[in-house]
Amino acid sequence: MESKNLEWKFKINPWITMIPVMLSIFMFALDETISNVALPYMAGTFSISHNESTWIITSYLVASGIIIPAVDFFSRLIGRKQYFLLSIIIFTIASIMCGFANSMPMMLFSRIVQGIGGGGIMPIAPAVIFEIFPKEKLPQAMAVFGLGVIMAPILGPSVGGWITENWSWPFIYFINIPFGILALYLTKKYIEEPPYSLKQKDVKMDFSGFFFLAMWLLTLQIVLDKGNDADWFNAAWICKLFTISCLSFIAFVIIQRRKSKTKTGLINLSILKNHNFLIGTAGQIVLMGVLMSSAAILPSMLQSLLGYTSFLSGLSMIPRGLGCFVASILSGILVVKLGIKPVTVIGLTTLAIGGMLFGQINTNIALANIALPNFVFGAGMVLSMVPLSNISCATLSNEEQTNASGVQNLFKNVGAAIGTSIATTTITRFSQMHQMMMINTLTDTNNVFSERVSAIASAFMNQVDPATAVHMAQYQIYGLLRQQAILWGYVETFRYYAIAVILILPFVYFLKETKQQKSN
Repeated sequence: MESKNLEWKFKINPWITMIPVMLSIFMFALDETISNVALPYMAGTFSISHNESTWIITSYLVASGIIIPAVDFFSRLIGRKQYFLLSIIIFTIASIMCGFANSMPMMLFSRIVQGIGGGGIMPIAPAVIFEIFPKEKLPQAMAVFGLGVIMAPILGPSVGGWITENWSWPFIYFINIPFGILALYLTKKYIEEPPYSLKQKDVKMDFSGFFFLAMWLLTLQIVLDKGNDADWFNAAWICKLFTISCLSFIAFVIIQRRKSKTKTGLINLSILKNHNFLIGTAGQIVLMGVLMSSAAILPSMLQSLLGYTSFLSGLSMIPRGLGCFVASILSGILVVKLGIKPVTVIGLTTLAIGGMLFGQINTNIALANIALPNFVFGAGMVLSMVPLSNISCATLSNEEQTNASGVQNLFKNVGAAIGTSIATTTITRFSQMHQMMMINTLTDTNNVFSERVSAIASAFMNQVDPATAVHMAQYQIYGLLRQQAILWGYVETFRYYAIAVILILPFVYFLKETKQQKSN
């Protein structure tokens, strides 16, 4: 049977097979961020606070994160292609449910179901690509795949903002219906199933592993989502939840290591012994945290500081998508010319430069001033993540790809959650720190402050008494101070993105290229 697996080859043109794969993965990745700018509208519909509305995003990420490691198991249980088709069906039906949701509990349930469907799509897509393309064409194929995975979350806010303002928020989910039906048809027609991905006999469910996985991710997400509001570990309930999360993670790892010998676990963690896979996955965890958190905080910054509408704040992400598109074309060319490791270094350096450019922004900027940093940021993300993803799985066999993709995407999901939480916390903390530093200058002994108060107060003298005018002038200056403090919170966060990316650079040296990659 093993010799047949090695000799078996796909008969359909791989680029045709890429169409349903990319269509499916684009839908899943788009829905990670498409709800971001629509949350205020949804909060109004369901009569909930903004903080409560963030669960619409969180529930999707948690559900997909729980399912992703179990994809290899379900693929063995019913066959990988059948499970991929089932995932598309679940995702599409759940999208309809989201659009018709008329209460918060119904929306949460629908998003959880949607995450379950999407979680089955994400790991299978790259596994299929690694199988259908010969090694010499894999860099170009992964560049196209990386474009979809990275560009979809970037376009999510702009697409969601435009749909929300011109139609209404339910249509951000209804647009999945025609694409889901098309993906289902094309998958059934053009994706072939190799012998090693067919339904297997005597496949048993790892219930204990699944339980501890769900407990780990659910409690971790609650801690990350609500920790900043609760002042982190100063709150007893955060400490308790974090302890449960850590213990659940340890139990999950122990169970998976024990069951990996008999191949009855959800995932096989022994794949982390692969040198390239371990380093590549660690790098992608950091990059995913940077990607998802930056996609969340930039529209938020433009809305809160500059008063942009949801559509305009989402529109600011378009240059990043353009940078991704240009870089995806360059990635395939540069990998062939220079090799994977040099392109990864170029990408990480470009991404760090993008972070530093964002670290120079101020409140006088126009939408056009965001374009260059966003373009550089998007280009760097593709040029670093695509080759890193390629080299991390290059030394694995086809049979290992589905499990490897599940493990990698599990940790990338965790990285995205942690990155977003860290970004939210740093913005708050740095804003408070800069406010305390600047507030010390707003005293009567500061001549500049006194002159500014007098100038502003004189403008109010015709409307109110002198004492009230002075008070109004001081309040206006304090408002400007708070705006500058919040801006510094965002600026410092973007600079830390650059530092985080630079820290990955030395580890690229330890990656090993295959003979075929070197010959390219």
